[in-house]
Amino acid sequence: MDALNHSLISDFVLLGLTSSWETRIVLTLTFSLLYLGIILGNLSILFLVILDSHLHSPMYFLLANLSFIDLCFASTTVPKMITDLLNEHKVISFQGCMTQVCFIHITGGVEMVLLIAMAFDRYTAICKPLHYLNIMNPKVCVSVVVIGWVTGIIHAMSQFSFVINLPFCGPNKIDSFFCDFPRIIKLACIDGYKYEFIIAANSGFMSMGTFFLLILSYAFILVTVWKRSKGDLSKAFVTLSAHITVVVLFFTPCMFLYVWPFPTSSLDKYLFIVDFAITPILNPAIYTLRNKDIKIAIGKLRKKSLYFFKSFY
Repeated sequence: MDALNHSLISDFVLLGLTSSWETRIVLTLTFSLLYLGIILGNLSILFLVILDSHLHSPMYFLLANLSFIDLCFASTTVPKMITDLLNEHKVISFQGCMTQVCFIHITGGVEMVLLIAMAFDRYTAICKPLHYLNIMNPKVCVSVVVIGWVTGIIHAMSQFSFVINLPFCGPNKIDSFFCDFPRIIKLACIDGYKYEFIIAANSGFMSMGTFFLLILSYAFILVTVWKRSKGDLSKAFVTLSAHITVVVLFFTPCMFLYVWPFPTSSLDKYLFIVDFAITPILNPAIYTLRNKDIKIAIGKLRKKSLYFFKSFY
């Protein structure tokens, strides 16, 4: 961390979402409720999968890991955003900014790998049901999660390693509610063209590649179902359309910022609200709302809870 001493800037000023006090109050209440929903929704899935033996399957193992990552991903920015909405001076230390951006890219990288794994899990279950348990065995599932974390760490550190060494000696205002590589590089006291290219090649390629891979996998599943069900796609389309919607919502801000880095407008900071506050609460709803196994597990847990409280009192 000696590289931190090369910078003359000790902190950054986050300009946030709005300067209107009335709007900030409304946003504070809105994001507080959303974050509460993110915590309750994702922790509920996590505990249900751990406690209910009927949910010890590849799909729910990956879903539990996705819930954990969604909670971590949202927690990198939303709590700070909520407190900043109530403060006039939105300051984040240089170390805090670098830590935040690092964890954003680590958890974001893990989420992308998990989304690919979950799409492959659905493909295997629908297209190769007889071989499903052999393909998606516990060793493969654990390996996918490990690969996700390794990918996320490499993805983040490959960018962090050069950003941490950039000289920051001038402006320190970031027109956003969180720190990210393109915004930080823009403040460096050097020509950032080659670093723009690195960001686009790394985050941009990863975002676009994952997005198109997911869309193709869902399209392939729909085609397979269409062939096997003699043209009846209604049930499969209703299920997968919700998943595709979340994928589009999650990847649109990423591609907007990283494929075309250093945007001239501040639109990207509003788009990223979807990533940090909307998709983490949509994932538990979409993956569980129409899920019979989760509903049964919730019913069992409710009965056990009622029995416990009755016996306690």
